[in-house]
Amino acid sequence: MRYFDQIEKLKEPFKAAVVTIGNFDGVHLGHQSLFHEVIEKADAINGSSVVITFQPHPIRVLTSNGKPPLITLAEQKRELIASAGIDNLICIPFTKSFSQITASDFVKNILVERIGMKAIVVGQDYTFGKNREGNLDLLQTYAHQFGFEVIVNDWIRPRPNEAVPRISSTRIRELVIDGDIEKARTLLGRYYQIRGTVSQGRDRGGRLLGFPTANVNLTDELCPKMGVYAVTAELDYQKLKGVANIGYCPTFDDHVFTVEVHILDFNDDIYGENIRVNFIKRIRDEKKFAGISELSAQIEKDIANAREIMLLF
Repeated sequence: MRYFDQIEKLKEPFKAAVVTIGNFDGVHLGHQSLFHEVIEKADAINGSSVVITFQPHPIRVLTSNGKPPLITLAEQKRELIASAGIDNLICIPFTKSFSQITASDFVKNILVERIGMKAIVVGQDYTFGKNREGNLDLLQTYAHQFGFEVIVNDWIRPRPNEAVPRISSTRIRELVIDGDIEKARTLLGRYYQIRGTVSQGRDRGGRLLGFPTANVNLTDELCPKMGVYAVTAELDYQKLKGVANIGYCPTFDDHVFTVEVHILDFNDDIYGENIRVNFIKRIRDEKKFAGISELSAQIEKDIANAREIMLLF
């Protein structure tokens, strides 16, 4: 996949570009459906598949209090879009100045003339341009004027024909915050993942409890609800099984938020390494225990539980 971090870097229009546009936070099953339509149409007309997204999220530029934590930061979003099979990704820097571009100028100057759009795939609620003045009706008008096709994608639901809310980034965010990572998985089409680097912790996992842990300095904004989870940990293309604890370690009265991962059957020195943690199943709430021995006994149970959960991995 070719990546452009500024639209000005395009030297010439793409060949018969088939485009979809959005923030694509989470790159969930609904987004993936749009990408599939784009790729199919591009193949049918021997053209190029193009995804256009924005950085930062427009809501962070246009409002003072609209800053929900992102499900996927730029690096992961780019990886997921590439893995979907898209040919080209354009990430437009979103500024207040860019937000003032009219719907007409956006379509004519950017999509048609600069990108070479011959078809656009959008959702049923797609809006665009200054003050979201552009809608599907206006897009169809421009399609006749400038000679491109508009393809409207159906809503994607977790299960076909099921009367449940459509898949949305907002709903996934709510599920992760509530700790319902299994339901979040059904909307994402993959396990929810956080990323970070392994840092020096307080050296209690191995020394006091007998279970060494990797202390994760998060780069992600959205962290699951406090508690204990069965996870997989990815390190340098190794995928290992583990147990993660998210919270404040109430048994020690630290009042310091941490994400710690005990990797099963593993004792390598990984300080400073990048780690990706995939959340498989929530095991229990975080709890304050009477002392170290009681906590250690519970961790043993958590590990046994995680091993059973992960038998299929």
